[in-house]
Amino acid sequence: MIIAGGIAIMPSCSNDPGKASIELKKINITADQEALLSEIAETIISVKDIPGAKNLNLHLFTMKMVDDCHNEEEQKVFIIGLNNVDKAAETKYGNSFAKCDARQRTALLTAISKEEEALKDIAPFLKIAKRRIIQGFMNSKYVMTDLKKYELVPGRYNGYFPVKQA
Repeated sequence: MIIAGGIAIMPSCSNDPGKASIELKKINITADQEALLSEIAETIISVKDIPGAKNLNLHLFTMKMVDDCHNEEEQKVFIIGLNNVDKAAETKYGNSFAKCDARQRTALLTAISKEEEALKDIAPFLKIAKRRIIQGFMNSKYVMTDLKKYELVPGRYNGYFPVKQA
């Protein structure tokens, strides 16, 4: 009985280190690709006065949204672009994206956004990633609960505000 119980529990204990940390149905993302997406998200929304993308797990949100809400063609473009970001960083700076400093990362993502000649094939990936990262940030607990509410100038209408006559 002990051996049978051990065999039943064994699959849950063996965690494949090469897989993403969340379950995805349509796309196959490795742990390395997940880490790269995390670094890209952190470059787009970095820690300053607000929590960064890693703290808010925006890379997981992005992966889940691409898996659930994009068609097969866009999913392929996303995976190919994600793989090519590291190659572009190595070509341009001699390091992987994760090993580049913040200035180099920002410069590379800016060049991809502007669709420079050598980086045109990565631009569709970055458009999808940026859209989903920003969507995740705007729907995060931080923004929904802790961020101050913006009010248009001159403010709310108050019908009971006393008005002095001139």
